Amino acid sequence: MSNDKAILVVSFGTSYNDNRARTIGAIEELIAYHHPDWEVRRAFTSRMIIRKLAERDNEKIDYVTDAMERLANDGFKTVIVQPTHIMNGDEFEKVESVVEQYKGRFEKLCLGKPLLTTDLDYDMVMDAVDEGIVKESANLGHRTAIVLMGHGSEHYANATYSQLQMKFITSGRKDVYVTTVEGYPSFEDTLKLMEGKGYTDVALYPFMLVAGDHANNDMAGDDEDSLKKIMEAAGYNVHCFVKGLGEIQPFQNLFLAHADQAIDG
Repeated sequence: MSNDKAILVVSFGTSYNDNRARTIGAIEELIAYHHPDWEVRRAFTSRMIIRKLAERDNEKIDYVTDAMERLANDGFKTVIVQPTHIMNGDEFEKVESVVEQYKGRFEKLCLGKPLLTTDLDYDMVMDAVDEGIVKESANLGHRTAIVLMGHGSEHYANATYSQLQMKFITSGRKDVYVTTVEGYPSFEDTLKLMEGKGYTDVALYPFMLVAGDHANNDMAGDDEDSLKKIMEAAGYNVHCFVKGLGEIQPFQNLFLAHADQAIDG
């Protein structure tokens, strides 16, 4: 392995250890496999999760600044920073800000893109949904709606979810819906879009890298305000698939492709 090239994979993070291995870990391993002459390292943008893992599991994970400082001190000359964030929102801006601070510390420093950045990214994500999600739920029948639940944000990048929904509709994939826990479209907005379409069943998937608290509770939980319970109250048979995008091979490949683009440019 070269001692002067590194790829720093930056994620929000999760305290669900098994899920972390199947999602964040799987993406890191895929990138490392395809770039054996690069050292692959990890950083999180959630200080809360970093603290929790340190206190609960005695596991040390770097915040982005700490990871960048270590890379500089360890003598790396070429560094690629690849985020696993879905959109160009608050968490990505944290990474962007840190990378800007370290531009003078390396001979080459490139920042990769979040999952949904360019118009082509949306097309590729729709294909990944077809391949990794729609095919999995095909046995539920032709009267099944697929609902992807994202986090949502007050950041203007929350428009990402609406753009993706419009792309599904205008491309003819009219049985796929995008909703959010904390943004727009809300659960109620999505129910309105689904009205009168003749669906009997709904397949719920988290549109998040990992299936953590939001996927287990806000999506698949038994509280009356969970997405599952709201859909059931509307009369649908609900099927929950509690798996993060990072577990699904076509999405892993998209993050690898973004890392490749950063390496090339």
